[in-house]
Amino acid sequence: MDRHGSASWIVQVTGFASDLNNDFDAVTAGLPLPQFGPVEGNVNRIKMTKRQTYGRAGFDLLRIRVLLDR
Repeated sequence: MDRHGSASWIVQVTGFASDLNNDFDAVTAGLPLPQFGPVEGNVNRIKMTKRQTYGRAGFDLLRIRVLLDR
């Protein structure tokens, strides 16, 4: 094991792969579903703006910043 703990990393990856293998049918059924990347990107952008203005301004300013930040 090196200083970055690669042995524990290997154990975690092995466990993850084992869980995926146990749920193989569910994993393969979910692959052809459409992705929601653009929606998640907008949600992430709005949450970041909300965190930046936390405690500084009310809803009105947050609304303006979200609408102008497109």
